[in-house]
Amino acid sequence: MGRLQSFQVVAWQRGFSQINEAGGGTVLWLGRKAPDTVRETHQRICIDSLTKSATVYWMTVPGDLKSKTFRDAPALQEWFELRLEMTAPR
Repeated sequence: MGRLQSFQVVAWQRGFSQINEAGGGTVLWLGRKAPDTVRETHQRICIDSLTKSATVYWMTVPGDLKSKTFRDAPALQEWFELRLEMTAPR
């Protein structure tokens, strides 16, 4: 499986779905609406075939956009798992 497909699989496993394809087919946007109990509501992933990377964008409060770029799917998967651990009730 190619790197870009691996990013897509990780995103789909986390509840993201395709929103748009842009840039002449070089960029794929995915999004998901988090449950109301989660602070990070507006979540998007941009998978870029030119840079062979995926960037996750999210907002914790309106106007406070954050992002993180990943060069491989295992790193993206690990980041999601760590974020899930950080938000899980104890």
